[in-house]
Amino acid sequence: MTEREDEKIEKKRIRGAHVTTVLSIATVLFLLCVQGLMLGYTGKVSDYVKENIGFTLMIKEYTREKDILDMKEIIDRSPYVKSSRYISKEEAAKELQEDLGQDFIAFLGYNPLLPSIEIHLKADYTHQDSIAKFEDGLTRYHLVKELYYQPDLIRLVNDNVAKISFWLGIASLFILIVAVYLISNTMRLLIYSKRFTINTMQLVGATPAFIRRPFIRKSMLQGFSGALIAILIAAMLLFYLHQKAPGIINSQDMGMVAGVFLLVLLTGILFTWISAWISVNKYLKMRNSERIYY
Repeated sequence: MTEREDEKIEKKRIRGAHVTTVLSIATVLFLLCVQGLMLGYTGKVSDYVKENIGFTLMIKEYTREKDILDMKEIIDRSPYVKSSRYISKEEAAKELQEDLGQDFIAFLGYNPLLPSIEIHLKADYTHQDSIAKFEDGLTRYHLVKELYYQPDLIRLVNDNVAKISFWLGIASLFILIVAVYLISNTMRLLIYSKRFTINTMQLVGATPAFIRRPFIRKSMLQGFSGALIAILIAAMLLFYLHQKAPGIINSQDMGMVAGVFLLVLLTGILFTWISAWISVNKYLKMRNSERIYY
């Protein structure tokens, strides 16, 4: 076998090792990316559920509509409230007739329903202590009869959201640890194959900083490449989900998605840099005989 053929084989082997390293990094960073997106969308779903819990403010009978609308305007300015809707006696009767499928007013001879304001709170204010303060402020109005809502449902939603967030946080931490370990191990094996090159550079008088530089530069490039591949695959997955379910992603989510992608990119660069630095320093401190076995 000629020297040129040996050189070609060596270049192919190095190129294959580089591709394998990048793909290994991309795989673990993709898992980290997916977990980060799941954690972000858990918060979105949680807020959506909380903000769709209904609070019905029952108004006393014979209250003037103008007074009700004035109070509604005050309620809308509250930092607690996301939205509200005034429901007159007639509208309430019409909705109930549609639900029951029969004209109960004709049977009773009058409309027994009261006017009301349907309120949806912001997600941050759907905890029991905030609701209690909000309820106390509303019931001070002389035209308010009562505030109707389901405290058990709110308690159940908050408890379930807390549990889901906790376990997703644990899973995210576990995947981050696995990602760091796999990236570190990949860099260690890559530099292990170059341990004799490090020794040769030391023998000719190269400084530790000079020896580290190409290894760290190459490892950061591999981390950057792996992160880009992971982000590209995750973006394609999000695009596919958006095509199948258009409402799942909107413009308001772009900040969260961009944050996750940036975190994955920084993780890929940072941990490959740290791993390469530690691994190269390990071999810089070894004696010649130790490099054969370690």
